Amino acid sequence: MRPIFGLWHFWVRHQNLIVVFVALIAAWLLALASGFWFFFRLAYVLSALVPLSFLWAWANLRGLEVSVRRYAQRVQVGENASERVSVNNRSPFPKLWLEVEDPSDLPGYRVKAVISLGSRAHRSWRMGAPCLKRGLYEVGPLTVRSGDPFGLFRLKRAYGQAHSLLVYPLPEALPHFWAPPAELAGDSRLRRPTHSVTPTAASVRDYEPGDSFARIHWPSTARMGQLMVKTFDVEPASDVWVVLDLQREVQAGGGEQSTEEYGVRIACSVANHFLARHRPVGYLASGAQTTVLPPDRGRQHLARILEALALARGVGSVPLTDLLNQEGGRFGRRSTLVVITSSTEEGWVAALEGLVVRGVKVAVVALEAASFGARQSPLLAFSALAASSLPTYWVRRGDDLAAALGPQALGRSLAGQLARGR
Repeated sequence: MRPIFGLWHFWVRHQNLIVVFVALIAAWLLALASGFWFFFRLAYVLSALVPLSFLWAWANLRGLEVSVRRYAQRVQVGENASERVSVNNRSPFPKLWLEVEDPSDLPGYRVKAVISLGSRAHRSWRMGAPCLKRGLYEVGPLTVRSGDPFGLFRLKRAYGQAHSLLVYPLPEALPHFWAPPAELAGDSRLRRPTHSVTPTAASVRDYEPGDSFARIHWPSTARMGQLMVKTFDVEPASDVWVVLDLQREVQAGGGEQSTEEYGVRIACSVANHFLARHRPVGYLASGAQTTVLPPDRGRQHLARILEALALARGVGSVPLTDLLNQEGGRFGRRSTLVVITSSTEEGWVAALEGLVVRGVKVAVVALEAASFGARQSPLLAFSALAASSLPTYWVRRGDDLAAALGPQALGRSLAGQLARGR
């Protein structure tokens, strides 16, 4: 089967050249058999056509200087991965047809242009394509193809090296998402200075080069006669842990309509929701390996979480119950867990109730695996959650996340879920 496929592939790529060779052989046979001058001249023309066409295609790729500048190695879903390509023709001969392409394994990514260059000419232009799917992809090396006017040969040359492109998932706005906050006993203000601007201004200090003018405290500046800037303290806030279930056995669906993709979208949206409110957020998941990002604040920490989620795959072997039991020591009375899972088992519900007894606050985002095509009955998980007091959001395939993770969805009775589970 492979030889037949190989012959077919060769025919598709070189059918013009094969036709010319067949015509050349036929012309020589007819010329030698009949002695007719027309067949001799046709054979001479076809004999010269093949090497001249190859030399044309070969020369069209010589004397080129090609460079590419890629503007970003990390983008989000929906953004363009743009680059600037420069082609310089150092040859005295014009280049009539050049196909410039930057290949990639990113789905939907197609960056290609066809140009012509005059003698000693230079051209630079910008190319880009939207990034439609999260993950780590390879872009390049830049490839330049050319051929002859008869389409007998298509040659190519590669310039530069391949580069990695990391596509972050895109957080969605969750204006009404709620998770139970941890109870902070007393006035436990954290007198710990931070470089970030928070609502808690603690004191003032002398201005130093590099300080933002927006942080200057003008009343103190006027009183002291020199520039004074505000310093800030970290506000007391509970830690929020986003726990994503990436066990292989609980995943269902495919592509963008899968529990894996919905889980990643929800995880990055929840993390962005709390970080935008200056809450420290941690991330825990067990896919190909266990990933733990301790709670922190700021845009850089969000980028770390998005990077982990961009690489997340539902291939883990650790059940959610075991993950919670193994990592339970990280959670305390100052912790709020947001658990995202499509598991139809009930053991993880008992594990969460054990954490609640210790004072940990918990909210659950349950993906209804049956709506994604799973065959396992969700009745056990539905029943366990109905019997527990855990705040639970239910997300089905095709749901709008802002609505599914809102207060109306949270207050919805489990009766409908149990009915579907039966």
